[in-house]
Amino acid sequence: MDRARHHDIVLVLQGGGALGSYQAGVYEALANEGVAPNAVGGISIGAINTALIAGNAPAERVARLREFWERVSSAFPEPAWIPAWTPDSYLHRWLNSFAAGQAVVFGVPGFFAPRMPPAPLQPRGTLGAISYYDTAPLKETLERLVDFGRLNSGELRVAVGAVNVRTGNMAFFDSARQRLDVRHIMASGALPPGFPPVEIDGEFYWDGGLASNTPLNYLLEQPGDGHRTVFQVDLFPAHGRFPTTMERVAEREKDIRYSSRTRLNTNMDVARRRAAAAALRLADKLPPELLDSPDVREVSEILRANSASLDIIQLVYRAQRYETDTKDYEFSRLTMHEHWASGYADVLQTLHDPRWTQRGPTEPYGVRVFDLVSPDRTPVITPLGVLEHEPA
Repeated sequence: MDRARHHDIVLVLQGGGALGSYQAGVYEALANEGVAPNAVGGISIGAINTALIAGNAPAERVARLREFWERVSSAFPEPAWIPAWTPDSYLHRWLNSFAAGQAVVFGVPGFFAPRMPPAPLQPRGTLGAISYYDTAPLKETLERLVDFGRLNSGELRVAVGAVNVRTGNMAFFDSARQRLDVRHIMASGALPPGFPPVEIDGEFYWDGGLASNTPLNYLLEQPGDGHRTVFQVDLFPAHGRFPTTMERVAEREKDIRYSSRTRLNTNMDVARRRAAAAALRLADKLPPELLDSPDVREVSEILRANSASLDIIQLVYRAQRYETDTKDYEFSRLTMHEHWASGYADVLQTLHDPRWTQRGPTEPYGVRVFDLVSPDRTPVITPLGVLEHEPA
């Protein structure tokens, strides 16, 4: 089997820091439902989750994801008493803000730590002078939890994105084309000015989210035939309420900034594929004398090289009403569990939705997009820890 071509179930993981535990819940639900991706791509925290998935045996993947997320949320553990949180709980909002402030001041266990001395006092030209935090703890965590031999084995195709600091161009590190190691994963999540760039083969790389917060386009551009089902996990919603405070303005701006890139990339790829499908259908109707022309053959070969029909399933994290613009660096244990449960519930809702279960076959070269979790519903954790939904 050509592993550079065969990937009919694709998992695409966006960047979003602490929100990445939503992706872990998505993966656990997919695994429990018997959905087994054979290609995984990620940006930033999505690249870290990608490594944890691809770098472990199927039976161990959820456990490794949980171990990582329990570790990075250990500085602010879940309280023994859990009140019946409401969407407007001021206490919960205060706890979230406190946890986010703690991450800024003290760092996150197993992830990053403040530089000592701080960046302004570091020697000019060093990595310490251009970043506020040291990510050596993340390197140690990944090397402990990820088997890079297995990640590179071809069992799953892995692609992670980063930005070349010198050229500003997006680069994708692809296990079908090169051997990946801890540097490639860390480069994808090296968000400035917090984290230092990562050197790979003489070039330095920053977080891929600076250019594109999703690897969808790259993965879909790879040659392949047949039908592909893509689960795209977004951590910032395009849909949102009109802001009423300055902190809500900051949150809404961040959501739009990152979700707009994902939405634009998705729309562009869908439009391109539909145009290609129309061109192929037109080519099939040409008379034999035109079909044999060099130009038609060349165009047809290019289009058919990536002619897979496509279903894209959108899974978008919907923030709770007490979350603010700190949600992507708020690593409390309680919030991590909420994000995880939300991802799990959204997958179950999607996979059991009649619009998905009763879908018909895709037309040749066709593209369908499914976004089945209503943006008008907000996840709520009950006192028993069961995820429910209620109108926003």
